[in-house]
Amino acid sequence: MVTVEDVRRFARTLPRSSEHLIRDRVKFRVGKIVYVAFSRDETQMGFGFPKEEREALVAAEPDKFLMPGESDLRFHWVVARMDALDVAEMRELVLEAWRMCVPKKVRLEQQLLTGP
Repeated sequence: MVTVEDVRRFARTLPRSSEHLIRDRVKFRVGKIVYVAFSRDETQMGFGFPKEEREALVAAEPDKFLMPGESDLRFHWVVARMDALDVAEMRELVLEAWRMCVPKKVRLEQQLLTGP
């Protein structure tokens, strides 16, 4: 099972990423754009994800992923159950969410340092 601390350790390594506590919820942002946010009880992790692909993701693994709340449907966002993720999968999801909101130059620099 993945914890907020696991995500925190990884997110701190990503350029321009910052952690914030907003209304008792841990969120990670690049500038003003939130790319990962946790439920108050830290059992769910919302993250940036292409809108056009999220229905397929949720349908493929409904025990792991769910659609965002109605107010977040307009955003590129999906939700994962923390107890269904492993660390490698969490890192991939967080990295891809981060890549969606950083400038292309930063994304390319990070890829050069760590690989694809």
